[in-house]
Amino acid sequence: MRWRTGRRAATLLCLVAAMFLGWFWWQAANGTSEVSPLGSVAASESGDAPAPEPEPETEPGRAAEDPPGESAGDSGGSIIVHVAGAVVRAGIVELPQGSRLHEAIAAAGGSAPDADPDQLNLAAVLEDGQKVLVPRRGETVPAGSAPAADTGAPGGTAGGGAGPASDGKISLNTAGVDELATLPRVGPVLAQRIVEWRTQHGRFQRVEELDAVDGVGPKLLAALLPLVRV
Repeated sequence: MRWRTGRRAATLLCLVAAMFLGWFWWQAANGTSEVSPLGSVAASESGDAPAPEPEPETEPGRAAEDPPGESAGDSGGSIIVHVAGAVVRAGIVELPQGSRLHEAIAAAGGSAPDADPDQLNLAAVLEDGQKVLVPRRGETVPAGSAPAADTGAPGGTAGGGAGPASDGKISLNTAGVDELATLPRVGPVLAQRIVEWRTQHGRFQRVEELDAVDGVGPKLLAALLPLVRV
């Protein structure tokens, strides 16, 4: 009886152990346990969101993308200057912004043999739309046509002429043929007539005396009055 009872208890115990092991193996084969990193578990428990990943850095001194059609090395542009008078090729020249007066003369082919560039400030900085008149020997730099050289005499210009007028008008009594020819509707022929009239009759006393020059009518006189002086 004792032997049978002990055998049955051992058999039941083995059966229970086999069932437990089978259940454990089945759980291990079919169940998927999720394992989270310790850092995320700690963050979820504390309520803090994980730190965002840093964005990739761009190269120092360089923008993310240059605007189309532009670059960091673009210059300040160019200027247009009218060079007239005693130069080899008078006309319009295009120069980089910030150019000097001597560069404009060089772009016009250089000074003519009878030029007198000492009357000019060759180091002056030019502006867009400016007109430069290079005088000839014996002529005086007209007011407003070019930066005059500093002669050290207060209120005077090189060559002994009158000081430059603040209004920038052309003097009928000191301007040469080339300068007078730059006036609207006044070409070289009419400019020569003005100089000849001045030589024969003396200095102009009033700008209205221009109507005495052959070829200057009332309409042209009215157009020239705001541009000239005596």
